[in-house]
This record gives sequence, C-alpha cells and structure tokens, in this order.
Amino acid sequence: MLNKGYHKLLRRQLKKSRVNPIDNLNFKCFLEAVSAAYTSFDEDIYRLENILELSSKELLAVNKQLIKERDTTASKLEHIVDNIGGIIFETDLKGNFTYLNVAWEKYTGYSVKESLGRNYKEFISNTDINENKSNYRFFRKNKTVFTFKLKTPNKDIWFELTAKIFYNTENKEHGFIGTIIDITNLKEIEIQLHKASISKDEFLSTMSHEIRTPLNAVTGLSNVLLMETYLPHQEETLKGLKYSSEHLLDLINDLLDFDKIKSGKVEIIQREFNLLTFLDKIKEQFDYQANKKGLVFKLIKENNLPKNIIGDQVVLTQIIQNLLSNSFKFTAHGSVTLSIKKLEEVANRISLEFKVIDTGIGITKSKQEAIFESFVQASSETAIKYGGTGLGLSICRRLLKLQNSDLKLVSELGKGSMFFFKIDFKLDKKSDSFNNKNIDLKPTYKPLNINVLVAEDSKMNVFVLKKMFLNWNVNFTVAENGEEVTKLIDKALCDFDLILMDLQMPIMNGYEATKYIRELPDPKIANIPIIALTALAQTDIKEKTKQYKMNGFIGKPFEASKLYAVLKSYSST
Repeated sequence: MLNKGYHKLLRRQLKKSRVNPIDNLNFKCFLEAVSAAYTSFDEDIYRLENILELSSKELLAVNKQLIKERDTTASKLEHIVDNIGGIIFETDLKGNFTYLNVAWEKYTGYSVKESLGRNYKEFISNTDINENKSNYRFFRKNKTVFTFKLKTPNKDIWFELTAKIFYNTENKEHGFIGTIIDITNLKEIEIQLHKASISKDEFLSTMSHEIRTPLNAVTGLSNVLLMETYLPHQEETLKGLKYSSEHLLDLINDLLDFDKIKSGKVEIIQREFNLLTFLDKIKEQFDYQANKKGLVFKLIKENNLPKNIIGDQVVLTQIIQNLLSNSFKFTAHGSVTLSIKKLEEVANRISLEFKVIDTGIGITKSKQEAIFESFVQASSETAIKYGGTGLGLSICRRLLKLQNSDLKLVSELGKGSMFFFKIDFKLDKKSDSFNNKNIDLKPTYKPLNINVLVAEDSKMNVFVLKKMFLNWNVNFTVAENGEEVTKLIDKALCDFDLILMDLQMPIMNGYEATKYIRELPDPKIANIPIIALTALAQTDIKEKTKQYKMNGFIGKPFEASKLYAVLKSYSST
C-alpha cells in the first residue's frame, strides 16, 4: 500500500508502475527522498509565482504611472507648442507641410487641417516670390533664414522663417523643421523708415536746389564782374564777394555731403589728373585768403612729385580745401602750410603724404579726438567766435576712410596744429600735354560759334548765363520750363547745337523734356546734345542723367571755365 505522505506526482507514478515500496526498505527511503524533492520544488514554484505576481503588480503600477506621465508630458508639450509665440512647422523635402501647430491658424487664418499636405509656396504672396526668386528655391541643407510676405484671407503679414533639415532613424534626409515668427511690426517700421529716408532725400534735394539757386546768382555775378572791366579799387571788394559766396556754398555742401557720406552714397571715382596743376590751383585759391588775413601761405613739394596720377581729384580737393579753410579760420598770425611729400613709389603706384600745418590757436589733447566727431568743435566759445558747422573734419576723415586712409592730428594749445594723411595713387604714364590741354589756370575766352537753348526758370541764373554768353559771343534762346522747350523744338524755330537743361523746373522738368526730345522721330532733333544744369551733387544725378540719355551735367554755381569748355566742345569754331 502506497504511503499517503508521498508527493501526489510520485504516488501517481508508483501506481502506474505497480511497484510496492514496502517490499524493499532501501527503495522506500529513496522514494521518500524523491517525494521530499518534489515537495521542495513545489514550494520553490509557489514562492516564484508569488514573486512574479508581486513584480507584475509593481510593473503594472509603474506602467500606469509612465503612461500617465507620458500623457501629461505630451499634453504639456502640446500646450506649449500650441501657445508658443510663433509657428512651429515640419515639411517633407519638397516643402509640403507635414506638421503645423495651432499658432498657424492664429496668424494666417488657415486651419491646420486644410494646410497640411500643401506646399509652403502656396501661402506666400506671388509678388513677393517674383521679387525674391532667389529666396524661394526652398531650404538649403544648412540653416536657412529669410523673410517673406504671407498671403492671408484678411491681409498680408510679414514673417521670418528659420528652418533646418532633419534625418530619420536610418540617418537619411527626411524633411525640414523650423519656426515662423511674425515680424509685421518690424517690417512696417522698416518700410516707414525707408519712406522717411526717401522723404529726407527729397527734402535735401529740394533744399539744395532752393538754397543753391540764389547762391548761384551771387557767385556767378561775382565771376562775371571779375571777367568784365572794373576799377582797380573794386577788385578787393569783388574778390571778397566771390570768397564769401563760395564760403557759404562750402558750408551748405558740408551739410549735404555729410548726409551722403553717412548714408554710403559717396563713390570714389578714379580718374587721371595733373597733380602739379591741381596744387597750383589750390595755391591760387588760398593766396587771396592769406593776403586778406595778413598770413603767409606756403606750398611745399618734396621728393620729386609726379605730374600725372590717377585718383579722385574731387574728393582730394574737398579734403584739402576743408583742412586749409579750417587752418585759415583758426590762425590769426603767422602762416599756413600745405606740404606734399612722396613717400614711396613701387611699379605703377605711389604713396603721398599731405600735411596742413598752421600757427593757429591749437587744440588741447583732451579735445583732439572729439573734434573729428560730427557737429563738434573744440569748445562752445570756438563755435561762437569762429563759426562753422563742425562737420569739416568729420567729413575729411570719412572721405579718407573710403580710400583706406585716415586723418591724423598733432597739436598743442596755443602753438598751432598739423593735420596729415597718406593716400596711395596709381601713376599715369601719359604725356603731360594730355592733362595740360584739359586744365588751364587762366583760360582765354575766344568767341564761340554755337547756338544754345537754355532751359532755366531762375531769372538770376539766366541773367548770369546771359552775361557770360555775351562775353563769349554765344547765340542763345531762353525757355522758362520744359514745356516751352518742347514747343520750340516742335516748331523748329531755331537750329540748336546744344541744350542746357535745368532739371528742376515748373510745368515740365528737365528729365521729362529730355525724354520727350529723345523719343522724337527725327533723329537729328532727337539726338541734340543735352547738358543738365543742376545744383545737386554729382552722386545724386550721375546715374539719372545717364538713364535719360543726357550728354553730361554742369553743377551750380556755374564755373566759367568749365561752362566755356563744354560750349567749346560743341561749337563749330
């Protein structure tokens, strides 16, 4: 009979085998050991099941917590994304939207649902795409940032887009992710500033014309009087009148030029010119000021200066004139010296050093850097006593920096000042005669065989021109505006060799009149040489006169020698 104390699995096996453990005592002990092993194994299984059940419960609890935290994080992230200040987007490699946060709806008025799958270009203003084609080739592989105007149901909004490519799990390019930020307010401010800049330029242009027009008459008439016969004792008065008008013009030019330099509108133009003749003209110009103040004006040329160089003569003239005028202004006794020295000559380039030295009031060390700032003078007493805009030195330094140079100063209060700078020029190997033909310090005005149409609305400017033309025996006809010019041309009342065209006239301006003439069917009339008369600076009208197919321009106030040279180039004598 089987022992009921055996493990149930053992009893089952013994029953099947029909073995009676009682017959063999040793076998009985073995079976008891096996039974004990079965029992122990059951106990281990039970303990393991209890452990697994507990672990399962713990894992279930952890899993529930993780799911809860995941959902909370996702909710928070979604909340953050949907309430962030800008649009967050994702596209495929072709620029089709695959994700957009709800900010897209807020800014654009389009729903996220209707926008997904559509290309970003569909939402950009067609005008903006046409004007900025290079920006819309879609994003590059590196970080892309550009601004664009987005079409919305109500209005166009300006945005700044930042995007970067991202990769999938296989490290292959998958699409772009980025942000779009509303910059409409900034863009509107930028547009308003641009309009304000245009308005400022137009205002300066108008003021330049309005101020220079009467000033042209003063300077022009003083030139005319000096050309005519006058009593010996009147010479000093006439030269004083000319100097004062030119000084006033310099002050106006300082203000206008400073604005152009500051806005980056000044262009350095490289042309050949005769350096020695240039210096002689400077000497002649400032000898009068020296004599008037009882000063000595010296011109020193060192180290065998070249005759012909290539550079911007107009800018160099402005710098030196500003520095010399400054020295004469602040020097009551002694001398003013302009020194030019050749420092180095290599191949076709030469380095020149210019110095302006005076025995004037000098400048304290504490003020020596400040005087180069705009509208700043050494002291308030200086401004009251000597006048000026406080722009001359600032303009000089800015003009020199455009040429990779700088203006330096050595000075001591009460012992004068020395301003100096270095500029590199190209050497002009052409013959001296080439330059000397173009520059004549004291030209002889011979009669000219030319028929000129003068389009000018200022009676004083016409008066100045008449005086000059009478001295040169020039035939001329006057039109007060562009409309009168077109009528004279249409009626063929005169066979004109040249038209001097003022740019700013009532009814029809000079540009409009020129356009009318250039479009006439008769090529002889349509190609009449037209020279612009302008009070604007060269940089303001150079491109525009070319655009309207004018043959050149003459600045106001008129310089007799330049005007005569232009007339002569179109005359038959």
